[in-house]
Parts: sequence; C-alpha cells; structure tokens
Amino acid sequence: MHIDLTGKTALVTGSTQGIGAAIATGLARAGATVAVNGRTPQTVEAAVGALRLKVPGARVVPVAADLATQAGADRAVGLVPEVDILINNLGVFGTQDALEITDDEWRRFFEVNVLAAIRLTRAYLPGMTARSWGRVQYIASDSAIVTPLEMIHYGMSKTALLAVSRGFAKKAAGSGVTVNSVIAGPTHTEGVEDFVYELVERDLPWEEAQRAFMRGHRPQSLLQRLIEPEEIAAMVVYLSSPQASATTGGALRVDGGYVDAIVP
Repeated sequence: MHIDLTGKTALVTGSTQGIGAAIATGLARAGATVAVNGRTPQTVEAAVGALRLKVPGARVVPVAADLATQAGADRAVGLVPEVDILINNLGVFGTQDALEITDDEWRRFFEVNVLAAIRLTRAYLPGMTARSWGRVQYIASDSAIVTPLEMIHYGMSKTALLAVSRGFAKKAAGSGVTVNSVIAGPTHTEGVEDFVYELVERDLPWEEAQRAFMRGHRPQSLLQRLIEPEEIAAMVVYLSSPQASATTGGALRVDGGYVDAIVP
C-alpha cells in the first residue's frame, strides 16, 4: 500500500517527542506538510531539526504554543489557518491515589487531554467539511477502557476522547471528513525504561527486561512487549490516507491485544 499525502497539511499536537514525534515523522515521510507542536520554541526547534534529519526535504512548520489554553489554540490557528489532517495527541498523565486527586487536578487533566482537542476540532472541522476532505484523530489509550486504579483521572480523560471522537464523526457525516480515535497500548516512550527497571532486575538486557515487565505487570498484553511509537504512527498515517475513506466514527486499537475484548 502506497500512502501519498502530498499537498496535505497536518497538525500533530504535542509532537516534540514520543508518539507525537513518531506520528509527525510518519506523516512527513508520506509527503504531508507537518506542523510540529510543543510549548516552547526551543523544544519545537529541536524536534523540527530531528525530523528533518530523518526525512530530508520534509516540509515542516514549527508551532510553539501551549494548546491547553485558548490563547495557545488561537496562536496555532493563526500560524496554520488550514489543516487537512488534525492529530490530537497532546496529553498529560500521572499516578495518584484516587481519593487524593484534587478538583484542580481533575480539571487539568480534562483541560489538557480533552478540551484542547475539542477546541482545535471546533476550529478546523468547518474548513475540512467545506473542502469535502479531512481527517481528525484523537490519540486515546487502553486506559479509556481498562480504567487504571492509579490513574483514574487519566482514564476518565481518555474515555471522554472516545465519546468526543464518535460525536464529531456524526457532525462530519456525509462530508468526506473522517473522525476516529486510536487506542494506544503500553508504549516504549521517553522515561519508560527507567520505570520498567524500577520493577524488574536492573541487570537484565532491555529486551528481556521489557518482556519481564509485561509478564509481571501487564499480563493482559498478547504482544508481550512494549509497543514502539512508530507502530502507533503507522495506524495514524493509514487513517490519514485516502485509503481509509470508509473508516470513521471508530476506536481503532493499537494495543498489542492488551484490552481483552473482540470489539473496542
């Protein structure tokens, strides 16, 4: 399958590292002009440089803006007025005892993980429908379905994204615009190796360590290893393509079989 996104512009929120950076790279390789987003000019500049090394000749637009705020969203729309592909990847996570999560923390997780995506969808969806082509995606998590005891506020925000995605898919019905969410499973991102080695023997080689971690702490996984960000990016690039024109309103799993269900 050859995916060609030449002539399309994509905005990937929270794309200076991890899954977001992998998605930005995948879209650039497919020919899209990619807007890379982070909160500071320094982190965005570094990410843009790294992407151009991986994809020589890539068309990249730096978007330094805190998209968890209305002002940040306005700045992004000012820098990139028209977007054909919107990937809502921005998110925060953290562990906390369920009874100790404050009102402010509940609000922060909703603001960053959910409302930021809603604002940008609200800003860009009308242009997509007017042009009769567009792709909107929300990067969710297995936590949307398997609520983690240590991260109920995070799970709540990811569950909300599934509802938001389905709702906006209905809003875009018949327009040529597709709206989907991607359910990412346990992923090998920055800092996760330290987390894994906190739970398994430190002298194990990484491949053995992550498999020991998955067996002991994520036994539901059928993949039995962490997912690489590029594997999630592959699904996102496909959903961004013309080939995915009949896939909308869905919650597609790249979870390594972590969620024990036949359908999401």
